[in-house]
Formats: sequence, structure tokens, C-alpha cells
Amino acid sequence: MSIEGKKIIITGGATGYGYGDARALKAAGGEVWIVGRRLERLRKAAEELGVRFIQGDITRGEDWDRIMETVGEVDILVNNAGIAVKVEPLLSFSDEEIFRSINGNLTGAILGCRRVAEKMVARKSGLIINVTSVCSHYGWPGFACYTAAKAGLDMFSRALYTELRPHNVRVTVLTPSWGATEFGIAANLPPTGKELAAKMMSPDQMGELVRYICDFPEHLEFPEIMVQPLVQEIIPF
Repeated sequence: MSIEGKKIIITGGATGYGYGDARALKAAGGEVWIVGRRLERLRKAAEELGVRFIQGDITRGEDWDRIMETVGEVDILVNNAGIAVKVEPLLSFSDEEIFRSINGNLTGAILGCRRVAEKMVARKSGLIINVTSVCSHYGWPGFACYTAAKAGLDMFSRALYTELRPHNVRVTVLTPSWGATEFGIAANLPPTGKELAAKMMSPDQMGELVRYICDFPEHLEFPEIMVQPLVQEIIPF
């Protein structure tokens, strides 16, 4: 698939990995639309990157309808948006925080996939990249709700691939681990420091990986790609 001229939606595109994805795909000639809730961050990122933006809450179907009406045909969807809520034991979560975690990390992506896939199936082409987390494969204390949502997105993506494959539509699960993003700040985790952050995956590096996936021949599929920094030792349950 050539990225040149393709219409691309990136959720959570104003910061972090989404920002890196938008930069890389714009540089490759794509017509990039970034989506997010924070208008000022969206506007600032769009100006810096030279892309278009739509303010919207991905957990709301009516917002997805408006996004699709604005963009029209979609060639590539990158479901990058996610929400940390907090990293604490389940017993500290309110019902509202549980719903926010599941909706922000799973339901919103499913809503987008349903709408985008309808157009892709009709056209017999397209690519969906769903960004999960290494948490979808392992268990750490404090990540129970986040893990449940990301694991759900992982398995949803695999099943969706089997549904869309006969229509020449690809679905890739992209599974990163430690990244130099705002996740730690949003989750109120201890700061990592500049030296360690430099060894994590950067937004621009994620963008280059996404660009590579998008630019790969359409007759080949990456069902899942997992990427993690060598500096991270994973010894979970």
C-alpha cells in the first residue's frame, strides 16, 4: 500500500505515539486527521504537523459518526488513543473509573472499527492498526482494569481480522511496552528520568514502525507486532 494520498485517521494523535504516527504518515504523503478530546492540544499539534484535526470523544458513537462524515473515505485507521485513569489496586477504583478505563481503551476502538470497516469492506481495501499494550499479555499489580481493556482489544482485533480478511482488509495489533510518552504522568507513576526515557521507545520511533506497516505490500499481513526496549526486564505474573 502506498501511503501517498491515503486518508488516515489517528486517534489520540495530539501527543505521544499518536503524534509520532501523524508526523511519519504525513511525511509519507498521507492525508492525516488526528482525533482527540482536548481542543487546544489538537489545534497546536495540527499546526505543528501540518495535518487536519477533529475534536471528538471516541467513546461516543455520535462523535464517531461526525468524524466519519467529515473525513469520508478512510484508507487507514490507527486506533492509538488510550487512557491511563490510574495505576492502583482494583479496590481503589470507583465504578465510574472502571467504565472510563474499559471505554477509553477498548469500546472506543471497537466503535471506530465498526464504522471504518464498513467503508473498507465496500471498497475491498484498507488497514486498521489497533495499538494495545504489553499489559495485554502479562499481569502487574495496579493494572487490572487497563490490562482487561487492552487484552480485550488484542483478542477483538484477532477476531476482526478473520472477518475482514476475505474482503482484502487487514487488521494489525501493535503491542508496545515502555514508551517515552505521557502515560506515566497521566497514571501518576514515578518519573523515569531523562537517561532511562532515552532508552524507551520514542513517539518518532513508533511513527516509523507504523509507517513501515502501512507501506508494506497489501497481500501480506502483520497479525501482531510486539516491540519493547532492551532496558526493560519483564518478570510479571
